[in-house]
Amino acid sequence: MQRPENSRAPRPPALVSIILPVHNAEEWLDECLKSVLQQDFEGSLELSVFDDASKDKSMTIIERWKGKLESAGIPVVIGGHDSPSPRGVGYSKNQAIVQSSGSYLCFLDSDDVMMPQRVRLQHQAAEQHPTSIIGCQVRRDPPDSTARYTRWINQLAPDQLLTQVFTSHGPTVIMPTWFCSRAWFSHVGLFDEGGQGVPEDLLFFYEHLRKGGGVVRVDQSLLLYRYHLHAATHSVLESTIWAHRVCFLEEQALPRWAAFTIWNAGKQGRRLYRSLTTASQRKVVAFCDVDKNKIKKGFYCHEDAQERPKPRVPILHFRAARPPFVICVKLVLQASNHGSQAKPEVLLPHRTSRGASSRTTCDRCSFARARTSFTSAEHHGHAGCLLAPHSSVVVPALQEQLRLWLQRPCAWLPGSLLISRSTDRVSRVNTAS
Repeated sequence: MQRPENSRAPRPPALVSIILPVHNAEEWLDECLKSVLQQDFEGSLELSVFDDASKDKSMTIIERWKGKLESAGIPVVIGGHDSPSPRGVGYSKNQAIVQSSGSYLCFLDSDDVMMPQRVRLQHQAAEQHPTSIIGCQVRRDPPDSTARYTRWINQLAPDQLLTQVFTSHGPTVIMPTWFCSRAWFSHVGLFDEGGQGVPEDLLFFYEHLRKGGGVVRVDQSLLLYRYHLHAATHSVLESTIWAHRVCFLEEQALPRWAAFTIWNAGKQGRRLYRSLTTASQRKVVAFCDVDKNKIKKGFYCHEDAQERPKPRVPILHFRAARPPFVICVKLVLQASNHGSQAKPEVLLPHRTSRGASSRTTCDRCSFARARTSFTSAEHHGHAGCLLAPHSSVVVPALQEQLRLWLQRPCAWLPGSLLISRSTDRVSRVNTAS
């Protein structure tokens, strides 16, 4: 049964509504709601809570905080339902948005804690970028949980917020940090309400990108982002995320190419090939690798294909391969030796002449490699540069491949499809050699 939102006299619309879906969150709600109260934002603020059939004391805690917040000038709108089963995060967020009034939406998970300046700084950014999702850097709790993922969240360069959207991590600014205008949210559409197991944030993020939305991150840690076994994200299967990623790759990148090479003839490269539609598989002219045993086989045969004869895709040494590439490699995301605030190195193989300086430069855009990445959208889709993984640490095979590619032309792949997994065999790439 749907619980009506709390009755209240009509109020003027808020400038910012904090959107808070809740399901069995009694363990964290006090800290979460206290962080709402401590915001230093000087505009009008509203908290919109939707309870998704909680069976614990979440509603009792919310009602207790309602008085404190409203005494401080922050109206609280409460809705929810008490059905036997929850309807999911997407449904709860949509309902919290519908019952809210703010011109801007600040998303908050019930197990997280905002820093006092979060709303103020993200609102300033949203005013400057009205068609963007605004994120922020985060601090993880416990501090040592998902260390590589946390570095990825915090250290992507501004342009990589768009070019890394095909990687395995999902949105390049994480959902609990999102802030956007209500007008733009309405333009993109509601969250998917499929319930448990549906990556509603990733699906919304992809739709946002389809409609030309931008991605901006406030480079301050504005959220304590908790990791625990009860988090909703654990209900989403890796295979589900993979399927959506491949679909988005086929929709957004592969139509630009008449043919392409899959960089990796191993497990992940073959998995990508099998996951593609028949039309996309026909565009794969080769796999490339450095493994002599894989190259010796000469080809990969897709045994499960319905076509006759079954497709046989050549396996080439990478020096014989032709761009563009879809790069499927295992990476280790490792902190820079130059401190946690240093920008991650981006490896940019460029066209060079023999005997050229180790400071490599693209012969068309004159962009030189130097612990940075592309600085403007004009380089996107630019033939002449291969954007390598954002990490400065790669497995040895990829290290050697990228070194040698510094000596020959290659094509820039918009958002290489990267398979990020941990491995103990790593080596730092010396791009100046």
